[in-house]
Amino acid sequence: MQKSLIAEFLGTFWLVFGGCGSAVLAAAFPELGIGFTGVSLAFGLTVLTMAYAVGGISGGHFNPAVSIGLAVAGRFPVGRLIPYIVVQVIGAIAAAALLYLVASGKAGFELGGFASNGYGEHSPGGYSLISALVIEVVLTLFFLIVILGSTHVRAPAGFAPLAIGLALTLIHLISIPVTNTSVNPARSTGQALFVGGWALQQLWLFWLAPIVGGALGGLVWKLLDKDD
Repeated sequence: MQKSLIAEFLGTFWLVFGGCGSAVLAAAFPELGIGFTGVSLAFGLTVLTMAYAVGGISGGHFNPAVSIGLAVAGRFPVGRLIPYIVVQVIGAIAAAALLYLVASGKAGFELGGFASNGYGEHSPGGYSLISALVIEVVLTLFFLIVILGSTHVRAPAGFAPLAIGLALTLIHLISIPVTNTSVNPARSTGQALFVGGWALQQLWLFWLAPIVGGALGGLVWKLLDKDD
């Protein structure tokens, strides 16, 4: 259990530092910024690389919504949920703190949105609360289906991290303009703690929607996996 929790901490740390770090440090870098596409790819690569690195130790969740979805699907012990979620959140906060330290070393640093998730006036594209709710639920639902399907015994062995990383890349390509893409309450929490104010006020949505989506994804997969 201890090794699993360390692996989840490291994986979530890497996801936030790599994904949010690309958004904060590289997305709009003058003339050579990686943009939405680069940030989307960065998030996918963090999950892909750490799923291969430590997925065999902890299962490679790195996300409270994923842990909950797997538990609903019967693929993860309910008794491990709280410890997993706690270390995932701690990993995300630690990564956000280190990212803040790095970002603030630039002359004229302004915190800005710091890759936080938001809706309404804090949505990158000005999308409403309802739009944010719907897209976060739907994308997390499908993320769980990809995770559960690609890790099933009937799936080709060894390719699950690739499918999961590509799914997360696609999710970001779709939804960065809407919410800055959460689908992960831990990732949202780490950034919101440093922004404060509006980011903390809107954080409830980025816990509720991914958890609902993850649980629904687990339920859908149970129906798909049921023997006729």
